[in-house]
Amino acid sequence: MKTAIYGAGSMGTVLGAYITQAGTPIDLITRNKAHVEALKAHGARIEGTASFTTPVSALTPEDMTGVYDILFLMTKQQDTAQMMAFLSPHLAPDGVICSLQNGIPEPDMADILGEERVLGCSVAWGATLEEPGRVSMTSDKDSMTFSLGGLGKVNLDRLEQVKALLELMCPVAVEKNFLGGRWAKLLINAAFSGMGTVIGGTFGDVADDKRARLCAQKVMKECIDVSRAAGVKMEPVQGKDLVKIFDYTGPLKQKIAFVLIPVAIKKHRLIKPSMLQDLEKGKKCEVDFINGQVCATGRKHGVPTPYNDTIVAVIHGIEEGKYTPCPDNLSLFQGL
Repeated sequence: MKTAIYGAGSMGTVLGAYITQAGTPIDLITRNKAHVEALKAHGARIEGTASFTTPVSALTPEDMTGVYDILFLMTKQQDTAQMMAFLSPHLAPDGVICSLQNGIPEPDMADILGEERVLGCSVAWGATLEEPGRVSMTSDKDSMTFSLGGLGKVNLDRLEQVKALLELMCPVAVEKNFLGGRWAKLLINAAFSGMGTVIGGTFGDVADDKRARLCAQKVMKECIDVSRAAGVKMEPVQGKDLVKIFDYTGPLKQKIAFVLIPVAIKKHRLIKPSMLQDLEKGKKCEVDFINGQVCATGRKHGVPTPYNDTIVAVIHGIEEGKYTPCPDNLSLFQGL
């Protein structure tokens, strides 16, 4: 079986390092030539909450040959349609692409490839690329999980193979209600990656700043209301029912949920949002596919999303040079 991770940045490098270290060959493919050269020369150096170095097979897209049975897709979601066109010739006739991207890319992927050739996976851990070849993990090892599933028709043999590969790193839950799992992860990303990017901080920084925490709480509430209107039942994340914890109709439940936020993200408080990492590198980020997904679904079902709307506007403003990521941006949420 031939496998690869396409878009092997910070998180793809970590996943590839774990799989390789366990004795299973996998190609790590990225357009970042400096990263490829460092991986070839020194192996994948993993630091932070895990510490090990392992040789890996690293390639640029131009170096790809033959076809793959399993491709893990870890590029930014704005590149998904382009990636489907590029990767299709490199996918075996019965092969699958498993998206580990943010947002909810699987329906669009299935429209291009067919449901039986698409799997999706929500990632419950974080990492930061410190320099070419060196990645820092930012989640506690005992809190790392994957949630795996598909849409409608699923190639069960490939599903089991993908599950076995991911389990070389951490536990994997197979979600029958996969979209429900995706929406639960979207809630986390919209609230903490979105607000973390706005203020220029980590998940923990969002929880520690009471103004940012309140905004994150409002973002979560909008996600819950929008998913409910769309007929999606969110699945628990790592055993936690986010709707039960963070949904509210009255002030008492709202206050309780507000207090619980730092506790809920304690093991992930060091995560630096990937959107913030992109902005710091001068790249466009995928806010339209994270908070923007909530906004678009809300408009479709008549649910207001003022906090998600503001995050999208502020982050685009940062991209355009109008704002910088910092706590001063919290003033833009006043009066919502």
